[in-house]
Amino acid sequence: MDDQSLEALFKQADKIGKKRYHKLTVQDFEDYRRFDYWRYINGDYECGTTQQSRDWVHENSELYCPICDRKFSTRGGKTIDHKLPRAQYPWLSLDFRNLWVICQHCNQEKSDMHWYEYEHYVFVHYPKLYSNVSFARPTVLLQTLKTEDASE
Repeated sequence: MDDQSLEALFKQADKIGKKRYHKLTVQDFEDYRRFDYWRYINGDYECGTTQQSRDWVHENSELYCPICDRKFSTRGGKTIDHKLPRAQYPWLSLDFRNLWVICQHCNQEKSDMHWYEYEHYVFVHYPKLYSNVSFARPTVLLQTLKTEDASE
């Protein structure tokens, strides 16, 4: 996939996401909250994390953050991030293809950036780390969004 088609794919995903966001259903809100209950005891951040989410983090991470290549223990620990931001794609809150474990520092820096925006940010500010981010690109998920839009 060349840069031009990649940019077009991300623009289309952003367009689809915005269009879909304006048609949120009760089920979408329930899915959004299901993530909270999967991640946190009683769905409350202050109550700590569930054993199920801790197990998932353990099974889906190594010693080093996949973005910055530094030990999680030196970067604020492990966090679960939504590649496509939960705020913009609430129906993908508990889609495990959209989740990855990154360090707290990288998660805070990524914040709610759209994936393409984040790739661009890393390319400009941390060019040596760009391949790490592009490797984790949620291409399959983005293709799914494109397919959903075409079926409407």
